[in-house]
Amino acid sequence: MLRPSHELRGALWRGLFLTLVLELMLVPAVLYWPEFELHVGKLKSMTPLPVLKQLVGTLESGGVFAYVAGQHFFKGCNVLGAVAAVLFAMGAVAGEAHRGTLEILLARPVSRVRLLSERYAMGALALCLPVVLTTLTVPPLLARIEIDARLAPYLWSSLHECVFLLGIYSATFLWSSLGRQPLMIAMGMLFLTILQFAIYLVERMTHWSLIRLVDIEVLMRIQGRLALDARLVAPMLGFSAVCFALSLLAFRRRVP
Repeated sequence: MLRPSHELRGALWRGLFLTLVLELMLVPAVLYWPEFELHVGKLKSMTPLPVLKQLVGTLESGGVFAYVAGQHFFKGCNVLGAVAAVLFAMGAVAGEAHRGTLEILLARPVSRVRLLSERYAMGALALCLPVVLTTLTVPPLLARIEIDARLAPYLWSSLHECVFLLGIYSATFLWSSLGRQPLMIAMGMLFLTILQFAIYLVERMTHWSLIRLVDIEVLMRIQGRLALDARLVAPMLGFSAVCFALSLLAFRRRVP
């Protein structure tokens, strides 16, 4: 059985890995902005799907913020972050059950509420902190291409992105608290996530996609008001809270 210090160390390593990958994706994307700005018109004319054409149009009209938001949040954090959210949560409880160590875990001299809460918090921190940390590097990167940018719009957008990813993480965490096959949980959640991206690209169905909650138009509105949109954030936080409450209920009743 892993001691709490080992569990925390594992969460830190996962967070560090996610930070490095997000940063490796962010750096060349930001530095490519001058070239993108020159050729965005051609890219828009070559885009076949109406939804993608609208997306490129938003990038064109929104300037450097829309471009960075598209590269870092919409592409990097939505895709890689969603995968990380699933992977970080899938084995929280189901992994112990699958390995046959759940009985040992439950025998620890701590309450089940504390045990599950610590696992949830460590995974959530490993997921969300890299999004914020990599966002802090955006203004210095833009300065390298002689663009003076404020941090605040990007930081507010990163917080919105964290709330969205926390919903995916919480749903996976709930499933893990109920199940015992982490691989099946990962496959199911990744399928649902990919389905949401696929729906987003279909013109008549795009408004039913949960990806709409974090698309570039939403981030542009956050940039304009320098504040989170309570109409979007409150339901997402409420969903995460319900998932966590149900996870606690399931874990309290769980037997090896």
